[in-house]
Amino acid sequence: MRNNNILNNGIPVSISLNPALEQENFKAKQPQNKKRLFTIAGLAVIIAILVSFIAKFLIYLIDLFTNIAFYGKFSLESLNPANNSCGLFVIIIPAIGGLVVGLMAFYGSKAIRGHGIPEAMEQILTNQSKIKPSITYLKPLSSAISIGTGGPFGAEGPIIATGGALGSTIGQLLKITDNERKILLSAGATAGMSAIFGSPISAIFLAIELLLFEFSPRSFLPVALACIVGAMGHHLLFHAGVVFPIKFVIESASNSALGFYAVMGVAIGILSVLVTKIVYSIEDGFEKIPVHWALYPAIGGLAVGIIGYWAPRTLGVGYNNITDILSGTMPLQILLSLCLLKFTSWAIALASGTSGGTLAPLLTIGGATGALLGSTIMYWFPESGITIPLASLVGMSAMFAGASRAFLTSIVFALETTGQPNALLPLLLTCTTAYLVSYFIMENTIMTEKIARRGVKTPHSYEPDVLEKLTVEQVLTDNGITVSEENTIKEVREWLKQEQEYPSNYFIISNNEGEYKGILSSSNLFSNHHADEDLVGTLIKHNGIHIEMGDTLRTAVETMAKENIDVLPVISNETRNIVGILSYRDIIATYKNGMDEHIKKQPPISLKVQRLKIVLRGQKLASVFKRKTR
Repeated sequence: MRNNNILNNGIPVSISLNPALEQENFKAKQPQNKKRLFTIAGLAVIIAILVSFIAKFLIYLIDLFTNIAFYGKFSLESLNPANNSCGLFVIIIPAIGGLVVGLMAFYGSKAIRGHGIPEAMEQILTNQSKIKPSITYLKPLSSAISIGTGGPFGAEGPIIATGGALGSTIGQLLKITDNERKILLSAGATAGMSAIFGSPISAIFLAIELLLFEFSPRSFLPVALACIVGAMGHHLLFHAGVVFPIKFVIESASNSALGFYAVMGVAIGILSVLVTKIVYSIEDGFEKIPVHWALYPAIGGLAVGIIGYWAPRTLGVGYNNITDILSGTMPLQILLSLCLLKFTSWAIALASGTSGGTLAPLLTIGGATGALLGSTIMYWFPESGITIPLASLVGMSAMFAGASRAFLTSIVFALETTGQPNALLPLLLTCTTAYLVSYFIMENTIMTEKIARRGVKTPHSYEPDVLEKLTVEQVLTDNGITVSEENTIKEVREWLKQEQEYPSNYFIISNNEGEYKGILSSSNLFSNHHADEDLVGTLIKHNGIHIEMGDTLRTAVETMAKENIDVLPVISNETRNIVGILSYRDIIATYKNGMDEHIKKQPPISLKVQRLKIVLRGQKLASVFKRKTR
């Protein structure tokens, strides 16, 4: 006998599902597939091994082009271009290198221009982490030519771009998701940084702060393994010690010294903003030069050569400059030269669109600035407790923190590359103040300004997902309706026409005993292809789709998106009965309430109310006392 009750309102009904189907749904709702995580982690390790050897190959290439350009010999010996004897010809060498890079960008790929990280960020945010495979060999080659001919860049930017391109390319060859491709891209990029500097922890933080835009086991575990392998590659292919050794142990800073370091952080934070603004102002100036963009790197190289003629230390990678600055023995004249001329050379070259990294130049400029500020403070305040090596270290870290706003990366990088644990508190203080200044003055960073101009918005916060924090049980109400499969299509249509508004495009279907049968779409219900006398149960297509009380709202949203429906039956964990119906309207309302946490401002405890209660209580006691005294 057919059930004449068209709708069952808010009535829990028993349910019997296929056990195999239940198990399948359970697996589909798992937060991550652990077996898949092992697969991606294994790929990340393989990529890191390859990137480690590519990093060594890149250093060989830089040394090769340095020897050819400045010493006229075919050799892989590691020589400093600052010790060249080319005379006036040194002015032409970087220009030739810039011309070659410009032609490679024009005939190869324009994506080789820049310092690597912004380009990787753009591909992650706009192109499903797809980088052209040609970048894997064009980027290291162009960067080696640029740096080997005197370009004032670091090797870390090119290897980050190259490693990211390799991870992306492998991700495009395999059948993986876009998010997994992003993880492989980030793993390759940060493994390259770890291989160059031997700094796996800061490389992990770099991935989290600038590339992954998330913090979850499925993302940072493969990246962490890749960075560890990259660090092992550094120890195997380069050396086992720290990159920027300081010959003595830096002592802990006193409280008075910390105050001065905080002031230094403010000053360097302002400087980091100026550095970023000037770089992009120069880039805007290049756009106005009436020549083809492929010639910009040659013009920038000419400026590098002119500055390099007068200040040879500004040429090339200059990692030795950082070590010398941290020693605390570098003369003030050279410090001032590195602070001003290295910045000028690097800013012009970077703005011209050549290929190279920004980390080493920022560290050099920041370290020299920190040493100069430290020397000034020591001159005026001899009892300040400031030391030049520590002032240089916090200066270089604060410069990177202010310019890139990669806060944790900046602090941990300084510790890993120098091995000075006593510098932690001054680093934390100086980077915090520099970050604060940069955050309040500058909207974008040196990493994001370029892509922001192209309309790409980068995430700047990593807050817990409101939908991840709440379970279905916390928001579920007892409102909800189910449709009996025993009714005809005509009966249901007539009932819905009587309703002025029905809040869903889908209906939960049950049988005469109240067992859950499936979900029916309104488009299917009102289709002209069905006879009025047909039963509603014959139209069901979505079977077994449900959520449970303990599931998060994020799981509910993912289920709705996957099945393209806007309501879900909620099933009891114990009795397997339908205990309610969750709609997208419920989720949106909950999400809005979560947003109110950042908008509404009201004190949970009101002092005015408390004082009013005290006054009223006093008045009551006074009236009682008067009655007793009468």
